[in-house]
Amino acid sequence: MKTPSRPLTASEAARRLGVSTKALRLYEQHRLVTPGRTPAGYRIYGVDAMARASEVVALRALGLSLADAARVLGGDPQTLACALSAHENALDRDIRERLQRLERVRTLRAGLAAGKMPAAGELGHLIERAAPSVAFALPWPWGGEWFEMQDIRALNYLIGSLGSGKTRLAIHLAQALPNGIFLGLDRLSECRATLLGALSQDTAWQDRVDRAMAWLRDEGAHASDALTVLLASLTAERNGALVIDMIEQNLTQATQEALIRYLRQQARATRGHPLFIMTRSSAILDLTAVGPHEAILLCPANHSVPVRVAPYPGAPGFEAVATCLASPDVRERVAVAPPSSLTPRRGDSSEPLRADTA
Repeated sequence: MKTPSRPLTASEAARRLGVSTKALRLYEQHRLVTPGRTPAGYRIYGVDAMARASEVVALRALGLSLADAARVLGGDPQTLACALSAHENALDRDIRERLQRLERVRTLRAGLAAGKMPAAGELGHLIERAAPSVAFALPWPWGGEWFEMQDIRALNYLIGSLGSGKTRLAIHLAQALPNGIFLGLDRLSECRATLLGALSQDTAWQDRVDRAMAWLRDEGAHASDALTVLLASLTAERNGALVIDMIEQNLTQATQEALIRYLRQQARATRGHPLFIMTRSSAILDLTAVGPHEAILLCPANHSVPVRVAPYPGAPGFEAVATCLASPDVRERVAVAPPSSLTPRRGDSSEPLRADTA
């Protein structure tokens, strides 16, 4: 990274580092970076602060939690050794895959030199795996319109207003994608006992859940049954996409913020099967932090065909997405109407309000 000739503002530093200003504030809150201040109180990042911030960004890219990054910056070699070992394994896997393709190319060239054309299907192994896609006729409340989603990303957000059909779309996506799994709102009541029972019989799976939980707790998450069930589903070995209904259900704001950082880190670090998460929480879908491994799918309120929305102000559908999102405290408040709002005022002949009209 080029050394800045003058102190940078927070937005300039974020652009230089390839992160969001929110990420810089998070690093500051955890005392990983200490920016300077202008006489007016604005944050500025000089040479030392930028060097420190670039180290934090690199450690986060290696998959370290905020607490782990602090330990490494404090001189802990073991934490860094574990992270580098995992990174080495990932690089080694990529190199092996490329070497296998290189060997296939050489074999095909040798065959051509001997007058032998490639057999059917051999050329397909030479290219990298294309991003998955899906297409189907939309279910009710749509009218059977044809829906296609190309270039499915590692992390995909499903969003829409109440009654937009997003839950039915989520269920249909899980059915249409190969080996797709749908995790509904009944996951605590219906799936908890089954998942926890299966975990107790699989030590490798339990270890993955424990490591994920430790990472999240380092990030400020609060352990709970709701989070454990999510992690069990996220870390399970599967052969297809996972679609999760309202991922923020029963999670505190701190847990939601830690969880989305974990999911983004996983999306960058792995090339596994895609994840679709339905949400209306601004803590989960931060429109200023959507990265290249993520996509937003909006179900319009008028039941037109769901559309992909770019995370930039002014992009078609951006404002509609923004108005579907609310902070966790607002989402919790409107989930259940207070008793006084369910009783009509004297002389009011209208129907009593229902909690789900919020």
